[in-house]
Amino acid sequence: MRGLDQLIKYGRATFGNGGDRLSTDRIATAITEQPWRVVLVFLLITGLFAGGLAGGGQEAGTDQFTENLEEQQALDDMEEDFGLEGRPESGSVATLFVSDERNVLSKTSLLRMIEFQDRVENKDDLRVESTTSPASLIAQQLDPEADSPDDYERAIEQATTRELEKAIVNADEVSGIPVSTDFTRESGEAKVAQIAVTYDTPPSADDDDKAALQTETAELTNKIDGYERGENVDVFGDAIINNENQQLLSDTSIVVFPAAILLILVFLLIAYRDPVDLALGLFALLMTMIWTFGFMGYAGIPFSESFVVVFALLLAVGIDFGIHSINRYREERSRGVDITDAMTITTGQLSGAFLIATLTTAIGFGANLTSSIGQLRDFGLVSAIGILFTMLIFGIFLPAGKVGTDQLRERFGIPMFGTTPLGNEDSILGRILAIGPRLARIAPAVVLISALIFGAGAASYGTGVDTEFSQEAFFPNEDRLEQYEQLPEPLAPGEYTFMAVLDHQEEDFDQGFISSVTVYVDDHDIRSASGIRDLDRAHDNPPDALKQDHRRAEADSLVTVMEEQAATNPEFKTTLDQADSNGDGLPERDVDQVYDELLEDGDAEEYVTSDRSATRLVFQVDKDADETEATNAAKEVAADMQMDASATGELVVFNAVTDRITSSAITGLVISLALTAILLMVAYWWLEGRAVYGVINLVPVIITVAAIAGSMRYFDIALSAFNAPILSVSIGLGVDYTVHFMHRFVDEFEAGRDAHDALEVTVRGTGGALTGSMLTTVGGLGVLALALIPLIAEFGILLALSVFYAYAASILILPSTIIVWDRLDKWFHSQNLAYGWQ
Repeated sequence: MRGLDQLIKYGRATFGNGGDRLSTDRIATAITEQPWRVVLVFLLITGLFAGGLAGGGQEAGTDQFTENLEEQQALDDMEEDFGLEGRPESGSVATLFVSDERNVLSKTSLLRMIEFQDRVENKDDLRVESTTSPASLIAQQLDPEADSPDDYERAIEQATTRELEKAIVNADEVSGIPVSTDFTRESGEAKVAQIAVTYDTPPSADDDDKAALQTETAELTNKIDGYERGENVDVFGDAIINNENQQLLSDTSIVVFPAAILLILVFLLIAYRDPVDLALGLFALLMTMIWTFGFMGYAGIPFSESFVVVFALLLAVGIDFGIHSINRYREERSRGVDITDAMTITTGQLSGAFLIATLTTAIGFGANLTSSIGQLRDFGLVSAIGILFTMLIFGIFLPAGKVGTDQLRERFGIPMFGTTPLGNEDSILGRILAIGPRLARIAPAVVLISALIFGAGAASYGTGVDTEFSQEAFFPNEDRLEQYEQLPEPLAPGEYTFMAVLDHQEEDFDQGFISSVTVYVDDHDIRSASGIRDLDRAHDNPPDALKQDHRRAEADSLVTVMEEQAATNPEFKTTLDQADSNGDGLPERDVDQVYDELLEDGDAEEYVTSDRSATRLVFQVDKDADETEATNAAKEVAADMQMDASATGELVVFNAVTDRITSSAITGLVISLALTAILLMVAYWWLEGRAVYGVINLVPVIITVAAIAGSMRYFDIALSAFNAPILSVSIGLGVDYTVHFMHRFVDEFEAGRDAHDALEVTVRGTGGALTGSMLTTVGGLGVLALALIPLIAEFGILLALSVFYAYAASILILPSTIIVWDRLDKWFHSQNLAYGWQ
């Protein structure tokens, strides 16, 4: 133990009280005496990392998150059983929504549909395989031999009003006509109808090829008298929607990213107030991005949407580090200190703060390495490495570049601008920043207790944050879209159709974006009468999230195929009746014979395997249900079945992935907070001999995280796979702001100043740099709130709030926290007590 105590004393003597003297002195010497050599080394390293920028590739989709999920395994098994695995998309489908406020089933409107079908089917370059509309279905009831648009037109034109009304009822009874829910057989009227167009596209056709066909189809509608696209005709096509999703990001980028860059430049120019310093800061930010994403390339980590968070984080921390370096250097220069000595003092004082902020942030993000999700592990690794790169570039390269350029400017008489630091006591900002220390003089305990109560309340309120992840979050904000449309070219957005289509689906057809969930049954009992009865019971009294009619689920299954075939095939009905001993429409005996005849119909193969060992039930989802409700409903149905059943399908898998990501993010947050607290206490104990500084440092950070959680619920922002890391980001940014403030205070306080005087010096010096950093980050990245895509807009809001809360907590809460500690410390010492951890 004695040897350990001596080692600790030696370590403190060597590394403590002002930082790592051995390494810091050597770095400071290199920065001040050989600045251009340092710059050259960093430029060479940058060139090496630039070689890895194209190496990682890109990755999208949810496959990377689904490994080892039970729901995904059930989906894989089902696709393998039903021959769906790897099936190429050989075709494409477009759907037209045709509106007529009077009656879309009038003879005039039906003839208009037939004219459209005739045009698209006879246009060779459209590659139309078939079309279906209410008009063609009704015409086939009028003339069972009709099989072309000419036949349909003749049948409808020759029909009397009474014959047409009867054909409408018959068509709905036989196959159901695709019209809006306001239709009734008694009235024979509806306001909206669907026309389906199927294309014969090769497997090699991509979205652009399919979108071209679907777009040309949409344009054809304008050539038909009475049709006008965007007015009473809307076209839905999978390829069109995919293109519009890409267009969304493009339209957002054209407006938002230039605005963000412009605001960052403006605020950095205000903060630096010197073109050379501005260029140095921007180049350092660029180097940080090159190093980080070059590392990703060499490590083989593909770029995906979640790494936008890394980009924003590095930008925020880099801006902060850069402004602190330049501002602290200017403090010394304004006192008349020469270039070399000013930078030596700056690096000596900031190195400790940079090191603590970097290590706590890196370890916090590194907590994601414990996640079971590869994507989050990659996020944690890249974030941690990126923060380390940021410290090296802004802690060594930027100071060296500043020394080198200032020496050249001095030598050649080039003028310098903005030499005074931000927040000096004679400035307006300096007087505003003094509010925190003034409150700490007047009522520090009141400020601290109020902040803790606020934090506890915000955290409690924030526990009610939703965790759903809706596909509609990718749809544009309609109000924002209207604002974008007022912009001049080329800033005005393109045309979007899927909002109108979604309105039709929800309002006219009682369909939400989520269409169905699947229950997969892998059990040989489906060959038995009890198994079929179990399938039938699964339709009864479904959960509210599933569509139902008279307490019976709207679903496609082996049972519904059996019912439909019995209604249309007399031979099968005879076989089924003979096997049905109790008149419930289900076979109680000769089940295999029923299966034999049933499988002669190709539709049955979609719901039962050829060996009759697996089946699936596809339930329609209520339009008002979200992903979580639909998933839980499918799981409830599967759990209530006697056979071995499981909920699956893309929706169920995606929901499970979202839950997994959210769980991992929350676990990472807890680990991050715990490790950050430990590291802060150890770092301050090691460097200054006072672990309590770490505890003080952490108080504003915890309040910041609580405030973010509360704000998410207040602004109705759900925790999703995209923004889940924001809580960890808030820890990193919070530590970054409080460490700079706390470390400067400790330097001034340990130098012999009174706590209040040390706070005054800290807030005028470091407070100004924090303000410049906050305004730049909030203004530049907060502009993402203007994005068309809600997910990006929400992330921009959360990032801006996180930075602002971290700043406000540092300026307003941390001074009072320090004074409360100082008073308690003096009281303890007056009582001849000592902290056990100090």
